[in-house]
Amino acid sequence: MLKEFKEFATRGNIMDMAVGVIIGGAFQKIVTSLVNDIIMPLITVFTGEVDFSNLVFTIGNTPIKYGAFITTIVDFLIIAFSIFIAIRSFNKLSASTKENLEKLADNSKIAKKHRKNKDVEEQVVEPTVKQCPFCLSEIPYHATRCPHCTSSLEEAVTSDK
Repeated sequence: MLKEFKEFATRGNIMDMAVGVIIGGAFQKIVTSLVNDIIMPLITVFTGEVDFSNLVFTIGNTPIKYGAFITTIVDFLIIAFSIFIAIRSFNKLSASTKENLEKLADNSKIAKKHRKNKDVEEQVVEPTVKQCPFCLSEIPYHATRCPHCTSSLEEAVTSDK
């Protein structure tokens, strides 16, 4: 059982979760300060109350601190909204990155196809026939003698130069 616990505790997901909990705790302090020091005072401007956390009603001798509960709800809503915005931004960034990678892959495929087609075109562009300078008939491109008039084509090439 101890071995299983060790494997569980050292697994990568546990470490990620631990880091998330620590960062979440620090983030919660920031949001709590935002709520208590900025948002709630602004709300009290409109409501006339100085501090929500002091709102209490009693039943018998038991105080019910509904003001602190309201502050905690506002705190939670701000944290939830902040996490929503962060995740939404991350998802948009991930989607645009994925889209850019897909476009890059598509462009790479198109360029590769274009290179293949260009290679094929270059092979086709090489002539297969030429014209005999003596009888003007078509003969194979690499022929050295015309099969129609039996003229030596090497002599024609050297005399042209």
